[in-house]
Amino acid sequence: MDSPSPSSDPLTIGGRQFNSRLFTGTGKYPSMTSMQQSIERSGCDMVTVAVRRVQTVAAGHEGLMEAIDWQRIWMLPNTAGCTDAEEAVRVARLGRELAKLAGQEDNTFVKLEVIPDSRHLLPDPIGTLNAAEQLVREGFTVLPYINADPLLAKRLEEVGCATVMPLGSPIGSGQGLNNAANIGLIIENAGVPVVVDAGIGVPSEAAQALEMGADAVLVNSAIALAGDPAAMAEAMGQAVKAGRTAHLSGRLPRRDQASASSPTTGLVHSLQCSEET
Repeated sequence: MDSPSPSSDPLTIGGRQFNSRLFTGTGKYPSMTSMQQSIERSGCDMVTVAVRRVQTVAAGHEGLMEAIDWQRIWMLPNTAGCTDAEEAVRVARLGRELAKLAGQEDNTFVKLEVIPDSRHLLPDPIGTLNAAEQLVREGFTVLPYINADPLLAKRLEEVGCATVMPLGSPIGSGQGLNNAANIGLIIENAGVPVVVDAGIGVPSEAAQALEMGADAVLVNSAIALAGDPAAMAEAMGQAVKAGRTAHLSGRLPRRDQASASSPTTGLVHSLQCSEET
């Protein structure tokens, strides 16, 4: 039986289907036009929005709500900038109202970020778990951003999170999948979609995540800070499709020694020897 193509293999999160397995962000772009072009060429159908930055009309976020077609793009409000669980829960509630203002009355999605570490921007596992438990009780569809910790990932799944989102490497670092071994363990044990978030710098790394079995990737900095953001967004979209198709196809098993790709029977030398005898 043929493996399904990505177009016939939608990703389901919280009961909602997404055709693209690339999610993008809305920050760090050189202009609003650049962001719009990048979203369009990426083919994505969900983008993150930093609730606190929109609420305060932070630089680069003026006019953001009007710049995106919310009839086509699903909003993923995020709690970026929150340093503890209580603050993250409060901002998640604001995010739900923001989605309603965009016409998405049934949008309960939230990308949960609890990051007290301003230098390395690593998420707080205890604060994230506490906030996730509260938000799940309140009916949110929680997508938690976490370190690549297999035990934490499983615990978040058990409390009702819709996905887990392990980081490949620190936010905006472009270091790629430094945590590939742990991400592999998370994928192996997960009963919910795994979305690799943070650290992806080039399309080959996005493809690698999907080849490993991750269900999606979220890429912002690598697109927004590229020399040509729209072109990079398109490349990321193509890479995700290639990675997913490769995963569905099944890779060649690794071997300890070489294995000839050409047949070993009917060789010219063998035929000559046969005729001489």
